[in-house]
Amino acid sequence: MTAGLSARLERISTNDRYLVVPMDHGLTMGAVDGLVDIESTIDGVTRGGADAVLTQKGIAPRVHENKNGAGYIVHVNGSTTIGPDESDKRVTATAEDAVRAGADAVSFHINVGSDHEPEQIEELAELTADASRLGLPVLAMAYARGPGVDETDPEALGHAVRLAEELGADVVKTGYSGDGDSFERVTESTRLPVVIAGGSKGTDRDTVEMVRGAMDGNAAGVSMGRSIFQHEDPEGIARAVSAVVHDDAEVDEALAAGGFVEA
Repeated sequence: MTAGLSARLERISTNDRYLVVPMDHGLTMGAVDGLVDIESTIDGVTRGGADAVLTQKGIAPRVHENKNGAGYIVHVNGSTTIGPDESDKRVTATAEDAVRAGADAVSFHINVGSDHEPEQIEELAELTADASRLGLPVLAMAYARGPGVDETDPEALGHAVRLAEELGADVVKTGYSGDGDSFERVTESTRLPVVIAGGSKGTDRDTVEMVRGAMDGNAAGVSMGRSIFQHEDPEGIARAVSAVVHDDAEVDEALAAGGFVEA
């Protein structure tokens, strides 16, 4: 590992634990709640303990002055919910574009098992090669997703995270299998740090229990979007999740840290 790669990984994590808040949903879904005034949301989640925030490159000018020293990740592919196929993620930026936008890392979404898997494999391999030359970490968002694929199956998720390692990623995000025991099968499939996606919005307790389960399954953290940035108190829920990820807190302790008496 080069000095540059190591330094940038440290900027998007704390002691090898990751709390990333992706907010690239403006491309996917439009200016939804939490993203209209993205500046305030970024300020809140980073005050709450997020290690890094993630957006598409065009939002970079709205990020830097509001991230309170946290890391910044540029997402480099995407699609829309109103387009013909949301699984067909197209390249939106290069590693060089991300560097120009002031990023500490890049991220790329691949749906393992989808009809678009072949071209996404090629694109991720090309990105890791380009990023490696720049000492820029790659977060691969590798989901088990496609016709006939069970998105929570630990074997399928394990295949997805291993694919990310095989293609040269530095950190991998994937879906959650539902409990800590089964998620160990996922994390043992790779030597990369594995972080879980946030999943659908539930109660505060649901969110924190999911994070606790993933950490018990040897996850390295979370990359959680809407459950944090669309929360009525983004700073508070970020603080609760951070307590589990960074302080190894139990569920009730974490909820209290976020200021939530009841889930």
